[in-house]
Amino acid sequence: MSFERLVKKIDEMRNPTVVGLDPKVEYVPEYIKKESYEKYGKTLAGAADAVLTFNKGLIDAIYDIVPAVKPQLAYYEMLGWEGVKVYSDTVKYAKSKGLYVIADGKRNDIGETMKAYSAAHIGKTVIDGEEVEAFGADALTVNGYLGSDGINPLVEACEKYDRGIFVLAKTSNKSSGELQDLLIGEEKVYEVMSKMCVEWGKSTIGASGYGAVGVVTGATYPEQLVELREKFPSLFFLVPGYGAQGAKAKDIAGAFDKNGRGAIVNSSRGIICAWKSSGADEKEYAESARASAIKMRDEIVSEINL
Repeated sequence: MSFERLVKKIDEMRNPTVVGLDPKVEYVPEYIKKESYEKYGKTLAGAADAVLTFNKGLIDAIYDIVPAVKPQLAYYEMLGWEGVKVYSDTVKYAKSKGLYVIADGKRNDIGETMKAYSAAHIGKTVIDGEEVEAFGADALTVNGYLGSDGINPLVEACEKYDRGIFVLAKTSNKSSGELQDLLIGEEKVYEVMSKMCVEWGKSTIGASGYGAVGVVTGATYPEQLVELREKFPSLFFLVPGYGAQGAKAKDIAGAFDKNGRGAIVNSSRGIICAWKSSGADEKEYAESARASAIKMRDEIVSEINL
């Protein structure tokens, strides 16, 4: 299954991290924007062209040390159809470099609509009997709060096309507890959701012990990470909240099992904007991202038994 490939890459690189490609235009160095604006003006097309150049530079700098990238679809959709094409091109470029790609779209719906989302992002689109890959990510983040009707089409795609999904459980944002910490009987909502994910992924368990249905669990809630890891050993965790959101390496150690497996930790701004925070020359943005990614890897690995 898909997470088997991810676990293998993490083991090979000794690096359980993923770089979030969340490229606002203001994150892009001026010299890149200048070249794009000269071609297309200060338009959506110009911004999209700059973002693609920026992304490729980042990917070139990190693909040999980081196992995965996680483009957040909102940053591409805000640039219209040109931005969606940049998302597609980014996925293809990342995969050409051997990176595992997690599409961060938090999609959810039911019935035929969910089948369409599934086909678009982790499956294939059928055109008069021929299957064609639309975007081709390896995994997709999803919202599970419509229940099984919104998840089953994704699980089918995971099984058929060797893909994975990460379902929102205990998210990293400050207000997550307004819903996710409420009780259903004696269990909190995020526990119930995690338990449902175990059931949804039962048919997809691979040799590593993880199914194709993982969960999103925030680094900003370290006690809950420990709790969920102990209760649900077959769930693979996507852990946001490291770096710019405030979580440290020691905060996320509980997401991993005794072998240092079971989770991948995301950092977005902390890496792609490292050139800004470090005061580096803008033409060193890629080198700064690489240095930040290495630092993150080393900090996390020092806290786990990988």
